[in-house]
Amino acid sequence: MRFLLSFVLLTSLCVGQDAAKLAEDPAIKAALEAIKKNEPHFIEEQVRICEIPAPPFKEEVRGKELERLFKEAGLQNVRIDKAGNVIGVRPGAAAHPNVVFAAHLDTVFPEGTDVHVKREGTVLKGPGIGDDCRGLVVMLGVIRALNEAKVKTPGTITFVADTGEEGLGDLRGIKNLFNDSLKGQIDKFISVDGTGLSVTNVGVGSYRYRVTFKGPGGHSFGAFGMVNPIQAMGRAIAKIDAFDVPTSPKTTFNVGRVGGGTSVNAIPFECWMEVDMRSSDKNSLESVNTKFKNAVKEAVEEENRRWKRGSITADPELVGLRPAGSTSADSGIVITAVAVSKLFGFSGNLGEGSTDSNVPMNLGIPAVTIGGGGRGMEAHALTESFDTKDSHLGTQRALLLVTALTR
Repeated sequence: MRFLLSFVLLTSLCVGQDAAKLAEDPAIKAALEAIKKNEPHFIEEQVRICEIPAPPFKEEVRGKELERLFKEAGLQNVRIDKAGNVIGVRPGAAAHPNVVFAAHLDTVFPEGTDVHVKREGTVLKGPGIGDDCRGLVVMLGVIRALNEAKVKTPGTITFVADTGEEGLGDLRGIKNLFNDSLKGQIDKFISVDGTGLSVTNVGVGSYRYRVTFKGPGGHSFGAFGMVNPIQAMGRAIAKIDAFDVPTSPKTTFNVGRVGGGTSVNAIPFECWMEVDMRSSDKNSLESVNTKFKNAVKEAVEEENRRWKRGSITADPELVGLRPAGSTSADSGIVITAVAVSKLFGFSGNLGEGSTDSNVPMNLGIPAVTIGGGGRGMEAHALTESFDTKDSHLGTQRALLLVTALTR
């Protein structure tokens, strides 16, 4: 163990020295300077892109704009795949390693949300301004700086503006990327998501269900004694609330939405609930998923036994499955990400989260998610904001990292 720790520390030191050396390469240094010079332009682009609505499952308009910008930036083989992902290639000296650099198009905000961005000094305020409009312009800023400085990378960088990262989008864009569009072609993966200088190497997986309970229904007085879907759902919720889950690895459950019924004086014929369960550990996630299924089954059986008139059924529909995974802290991609990030003030503390990187992590493909610089506040709220102070550092960090990983 002591030998392994010493080896990791030595490796980290060498990679750190390599990162610092790479930052002094004339072409890379010119690219980093170009990023700082171009940042005002890309802040304007961040606002403009944010004001193009991209609600869940309706990212097409923003996607077409990213397609135009990819072509304008000179990327090759620019196309939109069947999942709506926008893909463009910046070839290196060789086809591999092929590093995918991704940011997501969609927001959590429904159609009709006012996405106008307001400015207060260095602060931008608008739904989605940080998550993930910042990631999109970091990607665009990296492309322009590489081109302006005429950086030639040993390997290839494939840029992707992907769909379905948020909510019930269920990572559909990235799942399609790995299972279809770029299947077998991806060697390393970077997702730029949100703000700050974070490095995430653990993917929190999740199961999401919409459970529909059904029964005959009837008058609350005249049909009293009839089975009741809402009461069956209540039994299920009580059982879920009693789950004993580990705190390490952190495993969670939540009944987030419920609905149903027609009137206060009617036994409902239908109701529903939406349930979210999460963990970064595959076994813990599967365990709580099994408990959930049993809770629903037992609740239905208990309601049917209690009243005997009529019969309750429950249909647990899987509406979201994010695979759990991780990239080891002593892997090359994480060591490189930390070494590069420290040059820009990163604390060195790795994080966990649910991002596009979950998919490659689960497949065993080296992956990390990084923040896009600046300071974001109140993500996923209508009051979301982004402080642009020193935001160029996020784009500089991203450029140095992606070029280091092409080696």
